[in-house]
Amino acid sequence: MMVTIFAVAVGGALGTLARFAAGNWVNAHWPQHFYAATLLVNLVGCLLIGVLYGLFMLRPEVPLPIRAGLIVGVLGGFTTFSSFSLDTLRLLESSQAPLALGYVAVSVLGGLLATWAGLSLTKI
Repeated sequence: MMVTIFAVAVGGALGTLARFAAGNWVNAHWPQHFYAATLLVNLVGCLLIGVLYGLFMLRPEVPLPIRAGLIVGVLGGFTTFSSFSLDTLRLLESSQAPLALGYVAVSVLGGLLATWAGLSLTKI
């Protein structure tokens, strides 16, 4: 278990640094499009989690530390949107479309509401 925890921690650090680098690169080249960095990492993260998930389904013998280090660590540090997308896709694949749509709605609207509430708390 300690090897898996270490793999997730190292992967998380690498993913976070990659996200930081992408944000700095986008802001240096297109400062007026600050949101493009988030969009970029989210789309790339979604692509990568799909590839990794598919590969790990084909190769279940890949050790847990590698799987967790890449998906939870690297992609978790890079973006959590990729996990959200995979969770939604898995719900859709298991014929749970109403739950998937509810999950999307609550995640997006709830996230916006929680962000607004957090910001509002700083103005009290």
